[in-house]
Amino acid sequence: MSGARPTAAAIGAVATILLLWMVNPWIEVPAALSPIVTVAFWVLAIALVVVLYIDARRDPESDRVEIEGPAFARFLTSNSRAGLVWLPVRIFLGFAWLEAGLHKATGGGWLDGGSALAGFWKGAVAMPEGGRPPITYDWYRDFINFLLNGGHQTWFAPLVVFGEIAIGVALLFGVLTGFAAFFGAFMNMSFLLAGSASTNPVMFALAIGLILSWKVAGYYGVDRWLLPRMGTPWEAGSAPAGSARPMRPASEGA
Repeated sequence: MSGARPTAAAIGAVATILLLWMVNPWIEVPAALSPIVTVAFWVLAIALVVVLYIDARRDPESDRVEIEGPAFARFLTSNSRAGLVWLPVRIFLGFAWLEAGLHKATGGGWLDGGSALAGFWKGAVAMPEGGRPPITYDWYRDFINFLLNGGHQTWFAPLVVFGEIAIGVALLFGVLTGFAAFFGAFMNMSFLLAGSASTNPVMFALAIGLILSWKVAGYYGVDRWLLPRMGTPWEAGSAPAGSARPMRPASEGA
């Protein structure tokens, strides 16, 4: 057992105990401790991933596939032909994000102080006398209240606007598709946590597909040439400077 394994086991055990404390229906976390326990859990969860990843990278056989996935899943995520499957998904999400960003940019309350975003936040954190509040998790309500009380909508609103436009353009042109889809899914999840469903569930589900197929989702786009030059996920230098060698996933052979 490597030196990192006991550390990972200890972190995982503490994180598991905190999770059981937070989600079980019989022992409630005191209101004063709830934010601390929540933050501690997420810090430990992230630390666990980091420790396990560093430990795995030290293993010379860390890149070896231990459990082979179904052939159809490998096709969708690792075969360049599946780029045509993901192309309409990219176009749909790209235009959806681009339209949303441009609508905010040309409307009021986003690039002129963030009043529209502040109004959305106020509605999200409101606690109705009867019925269920829009935000389910207290830690997220505390986070939104922190942003509201600090007047952070002045810079957060432009970040949302230009972020949506950037995601839309990246998906339409297939530029770092996996990263663009990740940030899109992150924004969808943020809206969902704030109690806004709208098209977010559908967009989130499609974005997850693009994230999983990041190697080939942008094959019919800039990623076809960009990823090999970055050495990702293939060996660095696999596409010499000046050549237009497209990506060729391992499933297609050398």
